[in-house]
Amino acid sequence: MPPRRPAVAQQLAPSPTLDAVKARGHIECGVHLGLPGFSFANDKGEWSGLDVDYCKSLAAAVLGDATKVKYTPTSVQQRWPVLQSGQVDLLARNTTITFSRNATLGVNFQGINFYEGQTFVVRTKAKVAAVKDLADATICVAAGSTEEKTAADWFRERNLKVTIINFQKNDDAISAYDQGRCDAYTAGIGALAGQRIKFKDPNEHQILTEIISNDPQGPVTRWGDERWQLIVRWVLNAQIAAEALGVTSKNVDEMKAKSQSAEVRRLLGVDGKFGDMMGISNDWAYNIVKQVGNYGESYERTVGMGSALKLKRGANELWTKGGLLYTPPFQ
Repeated sequence: MPPRRPAVAQQLAPSPTLDAVKARGHIECGVHLGLPGFSFANDKGEWSGLDVDYCKSLAAAVLGDATKVKYTPTSVQQRWPVLQSGQVDLLARNTTITFSRNATLGVNFQGINFYEGQTFVVRTKAKVAAVKDLADATICVAAGSTEEKTAADWFRERNLKVTIINFQKNDDAISAYDQGRCDAYTAGIGALAGQRIKFKDPNEHQILTEIISNDPQGPVTRWGDERWQLIVRWVLNAQIAAEALGVTSKNVDEMKAKSQSAEVRRLLGVDGKFGDMMGISNDWAYNIVKQVGNYGESYERTVGMGSALKLKRGANELWTKGGLLYTPPFQ
């Protein structure tokens, strides 16, 4: 007689993080110190960007209100202890998913919200056409970043000599490059598009189109709270699924009322009890789309053609349109 399969657990696993969020009434979100297009505060202290939109989506899902977020700016070095200590509930900042980080830092990456690739910004007058042209150059980079190691590896593997100068803060590395202390500054192409805006004269600088790495980025949680990780992961999935299913902030009410698509109805809480399964409201995904928008809407206004960065979707397009964005089914 074959062994009996274990019964499905009827009670939700406890979530200290979710309980804390509900008790305090807001999400504590760790973000970048200030990267236009991703997480950036204006002179009024108002945060915006692709990663900020994710934080808002999480608040909309868990608390029903996208404004219930407090942002903690973190440097490359600070981000891990800030998350590990419990000071923030998650990181939503341009942080690359790597094996060693996942294996040794006690953190989990909950999906990909931006497919990034490392390159370099150089002065237009330098007439640098390819990365190899930077041989013997001086390169500024943030200390402890994946970009620091990737650049060193790339040039070493090709027997090209460069001088890499690292700085504790991204802004210090960028400032040093802008002041002429370095020939180039390296980061992800999306990050460079945001940083270029802050140069004294952006038109004097060009971002190389050659990519030397694949750097997928996404929200990060601590180990040990599986239900919170579940919520963080499926909030991102909901943003992507909404775009794939044609649900937008403008039509979400009509779609909720009239759609005959089984997956749309489950996503928006009409059928099924997907919120109950996570310990939050069943209209969690409806709140995301209604208050923040789907992934495509967020992308376009923060880093896409509706923003100052003007980044094409590229790999960050839906898989059905030639990109890499793909989400598991809501079943």
